[in-house]
Amino acid sequence: MKKNKINDYLKYRSDFKKFHELGGLISHRYPIWSDYRKQAGSSGGDYFHQDLLVASFIHNKKPSKHIDVGSRIDGFVAHVAAFRKIQVLDIRPLSPLGHLNIEFIQADLMATNIVLPKADSISCLHAIEHFGLGRYGDSIDPEGHQKGFSNLISMLEKGGNLYLSFPIGRQNEVHFNAHRVFHPLDVLTWPSSKYLSLERFDYVDDAGNLHQNIDLQAHDINVTLGCGIYTFVKI
Repeated sequence: MKKNKINDYLKYRSDFKKFHELGGLISHRYPIWSDYRKQAGSSGGDYFHQDLLVASFIHNKKPSKHIDVGSRIDGFVAHVAAFRKIQVLDIRPLSPLGHLNIEFIQADLMATNIVLPKADSISCLHAIEHFGLGRYGDSIDPEGHQKGFSNLISMLEKGGNLYLSFPIGRQNEVHFNAHRVFHPLDVLTWPSSKYLSLERFDYVDDAGNLHQNIDLQAHDINVTLGCGIYTFVKI
C-alpha cells in the first residue's frame, strides 16, 4: 500500500512537470492520486444491480401507473423518470426536483387507515427493512415492515406487479437501528403475502454479483448480507 502511494505521488509529479513543460497553465494544485489504478467505474453491489434491473422490468412492462416507496431518488427513481412518470412516496420531505416526471407525496406507509394512491406497478427497493426502526424519523414499531408490506399490497391493483428488495442472509436479524436482514424465504410467510404470487426472484451475493431469475425454493442462497429482489404479482 505504501509503495502504491509513493508511485502515485511520483506519477503526479511527473505529470505536473510534463503539463507545465508543454505550456499548460496551472492555477491550483489539487492532487488526486488514487484514480490512477481504478477501473472505469463501479458496476456491482446492491443498488447498481437492483436499480437497473427493476427499471428495465418497468420499461418492458409499461404499466399504466408506477408508484415507488422509499427507493433512492438519485438511483432507481432517476432511472425510471428518464423514460416515464413515477409517483414517489416517502416518510421524509423532499425539496422540489424540477423534473416533471417525478411527483412526490410525503406519507407514512406504516400508518393504519391511511388513504393511499393505487397503481398497477409498485416498487419498494432497499427501504422496507428500515420501517419501524426510527432511523428516518419513523415511529418505533417491531412490526413496521409487516405493516408497510400490507399497505403496499393494498395499493396494488389486481394483476399488478410489486417489486420489493431488502437485505437477505442466513437468518432473520435486526441490526438496530440500521436495518433488518431477512432469510430469503421469510417474506413468503408474512401474512399479507397470501395475496401475492412470486413471479421472479433475483439476488445480489456478498461479492456484489447479480444472480438472475433464480428458483427461490430450489436454490441454496448462501449469503451473509446480500440483496433479494422479488417480483410479485397480485392475485
